[in-house]
Amino acid sequence: MAEPLAPDTYGQFLADLKGRIRTAQLRASMAVNRELVLLYWQIGRDILDRQQRENWGAKVIDRLAADLKRAFPDMKGFSPRNLKYMRRFAEVWAGEEFVQQVAAQLPWFHNCVLLDKLSDREERIWYAKATIQHGWSRNVLVHQIESGRLHRQGKAVANFDRTLPAPQSDLARDITKDPYNFDFLTLGDDAHERDLERGLLDHLRQFLLELGVGFAFVGSQYRLAVGDQEFYIDLLFYHLKLRAYVVIDLKMKSFEPEFAGKMNFYLSAVNDLLRHPDDQPSIGLILCKTNDRFVAEYALRDINKPIGISEYRLAESLPEKLKGSLPTIEELESELGSATEFEPQ
Repeated sequence: MAEPLAPDTYGQFLADLKGRIRTAQLRASMAVNRELVLLYWQIGRDILDRQQRENWGAKVIDRLAADLKRAFPDMKGFSPRNLKYMRRFAEVWAGEEFVQQVAAQLPWFHNCVLLDKLSDREERIWYAKATIQHGWSRNVLVHQIESGRLHRQGKAVANFDRTLPAPQSDLARDITKDPYNFDFLTLGDDAHERDLERGLLDHLRQFLLELGVGFAFVGSQYRLAVGDQEFYIDLLFYHLKLRAYVVIDLKMKSFEPEFAGKMNFYLSAVNDLLRHPDDQPSIGLILCKTNDRFVAEYALRDINKPIGISEYRLAESLPEKLKGSLPTIEELESELGSATEFEPQ
């Protein structure tokens, strides 16, 4: 009689087997997606070619959709709307090389988003490659396009080129933006830094999405003991790719030169108290309501620690005049109650 496998041996065997199966499933799904996208591109190219050479009208799309649906009743994707996407897809990406190397790595509906949301070829290429690099879902891709991620990327006033070695400096610049878009927050004119911090923490998922891939949250109001005093960092992150702490200081007003000195102090403390010998130099990011780029550049000129300075944008709050014209909760409840009383039977 064979001896049963030892629990630890069997557990490891099962874990390895599961990992291999999941990897094979992922490769299979990627291969299926690649073939599907290439098929759609070829169909779109052939439709374009026939319309150009044989003067086929637009109605041929409807006829083709009906015929394909009859021929392949179990297959989805041959609706008139999707066939028009295929034609547009082939029109935008005339060269098969890009389709094979980049577009075929994206799910089909990601490609449709790029067609719908963007008109510039270079912007489509940038967002396609960024989606592959960061693994953005379709909803995240839409958010990144609508928030203008490309045009904000690497735009912060910073001294990274002077204070960090390459390629660390390039990566540090890539993870910064200007402005940051906190459109999920609405704060009044009398709000303070703590209100902004609390709002970002309450919406941590959206905040991390805006910061970008690689940020791991460490803490808020992170305590640092220096000498006989205690200091508190607004927000502390660790960037997994940079292998460095990122200190964020929030300001509910315009940038002032002394903010850079305070951040320089925070970075010195973090490097001494928290940084592991294998970590890269810590990076500071000052987020302000407004920012004069010339003042910011002067403030960073003689600082030898990596610091970026950016503005942020909040959701627009309702003007006080408009607020007064809106019904209160009590008024709404009263109206609803009246409507219910006289509802016809």
